[in-house]
Amino acid sequence: MTFMFKHPPRLLPLLVCLAAGGVQAAPISAPTLQPWGTGKAQALSYLPTGNDRLAVSKRDGLRLLDAQGKTLSQIAGSFAGLDSRPLGDNVLVASQDKGKQQVALFSLDPKTREWQTPTYLPKRDYAVNGVCLYRDQASNVYLFTVGEEGKGEQWLVAADSKQLAAPLLVRSLPMPPQAKFCQVEDAAQQLFVNEENVGWWAYPAHAESDVERLPVAIVVPFGNVKKAAGAMAVVPGGVLGLDPEAAQLNLYQQQGKHWSPVASLALDGVTEPEHLALRETAKGLDVLVQDGATNRLFEGALNWKATPVALPPVLPVVKPLVQTDVVMSQGDAADDPAIWVNPKNPAQSRVLGTNKQQGLEVYDLQGKRVQHLPVGRLNNVDVRPGFTLGARTVDLAVATNRDHNSLSVFSIDRASGELKAVGEIATPVKDIYGLCLFKAPSGEIYSFANDKDGTFVQHRLFAKGDQVQGELVRQFKVATQPEGCVADDQRQRLFLGEEDVAVWAVDARPDQPATLTSVIKVGEQVHDDIEGLALYQTEKDNYLVISSQGNDSYVVVDAEPPFALHGAFRVGVNAEAGIDGTSETDGLDVTSANLGGPWSKGMLVVQDGRKRMPEQAQNFKYIPWSEVAKALRLP
Repeated sequence: MTFMFKHPPRLLPLLVCLAAGGVQAAPISAPTLQPWGTGKAQALSYLPTGNDRLAVSKRDGLRLLDAQGKTLSQIAGSFAGLDSRPLGDNVLVASQDKGKQQVALFSLDPKTREWQTPTYLPKRDYAVNGVCLYRDQASNVYLFTVGEEGKGEQWLVAADSKQLAAPLLVRSLPMPPQAKFCQVEDAAQQLFVNEENVGWWAYPAHAESDVERLPVAIVVPFGNVKKAAGAMAVVPGGVLGLDPEAAQLNLYQQQGKHWSPVASLALDGVTEPEHLALRETAKGLDVLVQDGATNRLFEGALNWKATPVALPPVLPVVKPLVQTDVVMSQGDAADDPAIWVNPKNPAQSRVLGTNKQQGLEVYDLQGKRVQHLPVGRLNNVDVRPGFTLGARTVDLAVATNRDHNSLSVFSIDRASGELKAVGEIATPVKDIYGLCLFKAPSGEIYSFANDKDGTFVQHRLFAKGDQVQGELVRQFKVATQPEGCVADDQRQRLFLGEEDVAVWAVDARPDQPATLTSVIKVGEQVHDDIEGLALYQTEKDNYLVISSQGNDSYVVVDAEPPFALHGAFRVGVNAEAGIDGTSETDGLDVTSANLGGPWSKGMLVVQDGRKRMPEQAQNFKYIPWSEVAKALRLP
């Protein structure tokens, strides 16, 4: 690739009105372009560190170039598509190796300008049109592919500042059928994809996010894109899109969840603009563009700075150490876990998990299914030790059964951990939902079950022969839909979650009034829905853990007044173990019992609403409590 300097053309701005209220944007002065050279490129990019640039072509391979277009180092081959992210002391570069028909990942030392041997994605069953990289808040690096017929994927390619030896497929993504380009704005976690004859779209980029899209800009007559949506480049709060058929750049500013046009910039003297790269500077934006008609490359500056979008605070991330086998139903199936501690051999403890389409799953501490009880649509489950059933002492597990609006009761053998159905207790509620158990100082065990209309019913559980029955002893109601609850046996206090409102505390004793005391309300820390609740208790610690489903986080507060907040965290990907993070969590449970090994300080179990890496039915994740305590700096 030979670079020859020419006299510069100019970009002429054509201002448009802001969509909101027709207010005209502040003038953007025409940038003065400097010729950057000639040579056919398939993609251009600024290096994320320093002042060098990258270019790829089918003839000259992958090149590192200085600011004058001089080749500093090169990888021979035929390449198309380009993106890069810092990774430790190096730069990770992604492109498509056209010869191998595979996506290639290179590590570049920006100081020595040396390239390491590439890592390749496995060959795909579709033609890859474009690639882009995304670095999340935990410094994991992902790669997105966009391909023919609306196919796309997200891959984990680096974690803990190291490139993975073998990339891991995280999820498949439905893409627009005419997509060729993508870019990610890391801080806002937004993936931008073009649809040539329609416009540009924004998707959530986080691996645990749901699949949805919002339009950034649409082709006329529905939007201001004159002819076609091509390559795009992003800065925090802003997107610059190339309309190649109109030889025009379109500039957009984010306004909340929507995008407003700021300016349209005619590319005077550029006949066939093909590629686009962008970087922020102290004065505004530097832009790289190529004219496909002449193979000339140009660089210019725009005196515009996007207004950064207000972003939520970055939360600490803990990694799951174990994940369970997936539940035996597809779709929204897994819901609520409960930890049963083996009193004689803690390492043989069990995790019970409801399958709300089928029954109850039972897992060991390695996450393997050891029992499956297909007894109906069980929603929430809880356990308590020490119940006299006939001539023997067992532990109890109780779950809400939505097939019968009843309580399904199971005995747990205190030696083997085997569960056996021992009763079905009718309730007066019409749409049974959440549940938790309470063991009074007297030794009696009570259940609390709730209805979606806010009704709570409290039953005293008792044995009759080899079966468990229940007596209704109290009933009360909250204003809106509840689900999660947990009882503090020692303090005889019940915590309950009113999903869109707050966590409340109430006296758990059946002969006391159900007066609600606010623990924490939906707001800055807890985002509705409030789902699972659990207690971590030792001689000196007493914490309430809350599933804040609305922002895929977990909040920890003191379980005693004034219910001081200790913070929030998320459960992220464990690349080494091949375990994805968690999202859309319904139920959770925690124990402070020493279960051995990594669980010496206890274990947190959370339901995962979106199973990734690979995409499968839902399951549950195990997290060492020691990692939670470290992340939140708990005393």
